[in-house]
Amino acid sequence: MRLPRVKTQHRPHRYGNDRIRIGGTAQEISDPHGHAWAALNAMDGTRTPEEIAARLRRAFPRLTEAEATGVIDHLLTSGYVEDATGPRPEELTPRELERYSRNAAFFRGSGLAPREHGWEAQVRLKRSRVLVLGLGGTGSHTAWALAACGVGAIHCVDRDLVELSNLTRQALYREADIGSPKVDVAVARLAEVNSSVRVTGEARAVECEEDMLDLVRGFDAVAMCADEPAGRGGIRIWVNRACLSEKIPWALGGYNGPLVSVAAFTPGGPCYECLTASVDAPLAPGIPLDLGGPDVIAPSAGVSGHLTAQAVIAFLTGIPATSGSYVTGVNLVAPDQHVYTRHPAAPDCPACAPDVLRAGPLGSMAG
Repeated sequence: MRLPRVKTQHRPHRYGNDRIRIGGTAQEISDPHGHAWAALNAMDGTRTPEEIAARLRRAFPRLTEAEATGVIDHLLTSGYVEDATGPRPEELTPRELERYSRNAAFFRGSGLAPREHGWEAQVRLKRSRVLVLGLGGTGSHTAWALAACGVGAIHCVDRDLVELSNLTRQALYREADIGSPKVDVAVARLAEVNSSVRVTGEARAVECEEDMLDLVRGFDAVAMCADEPAGRGGIRIWVNRACLSEKIPWALGGYNGPLVSVAAFTPGGPCYECLTASVDAPLAPGIPLDLGGPDVIAPSAGVSGHLTAQAVIAFLTGIPATSGSYVTGVNLVAPDQHVYTRHPAAPDCPACAPDVLRAGPLGSMAG
């Protein structure tokens, strides 16, 4: 790193005489002698690491050269610092650099892995291809968010027409669109949102696992926002097995009344069928699980779609890093009921058991 600079999102604050709180995070640095505080304040993008180390030694004469260098090296690899002279990526045009400047700030602040220029996450998004299955309440918000964030190629699939009852929550449609194929309207509207993104679509019914396998092949991630065909042997099983086969991460968004959630599945498992096995286990035989219905308003559809988009963006950028599969969500009428579960692998799962056994045990339940 040529000229280190503390990221704007991580401006440090002194607490007492021996602690530093990093802005934008819950992280603290123990600093009883003030070495880290002095180094961070010197990292303003105008000095080299060697100049900062020399400055430290002048301020703290008892500090050895190795100790001063150690303080600097630790901070340079912490993720709180960036290179003020970092290059701009050639893959992004000046217009894209301006458009995605807030994205870049978010990724710089949220991703602590040292990076060359701070635009790596945006470049990854631009290189990515995402399949959005279903353009209803969840899917319309998901597709909008992915296009707005700059995912390079988005392919939308939905067989339905726009209906009057859709307009309470499906963000891409207007009254004038009633009776038109959702996919046609969505593709045109997403192109207006971001002309830098290649948006395609097809009005297609997925009718079996083989159809799904053909559909997902070649994508970097799948946003599963469709619910037909429903049931335990339906479309969710098909996408689970197709994505396992092609080693593609996928996110399943949805709502059940005010309970809004997203399940994120990585190729190493545990998978969707492991999740349903965990949910079914405590139920009495013959008691069906209610996976949702028509009770929805615009906020629940919007939260669902944006949680789904965020899971996909995390897959593509590695920010935050994902390890294994999880379910997260909120209850809109009970804000204290946050959902977070890392479900265990099912040893006899018909879909991912061989992969899970090779990889070892994954995941645990959390409240």
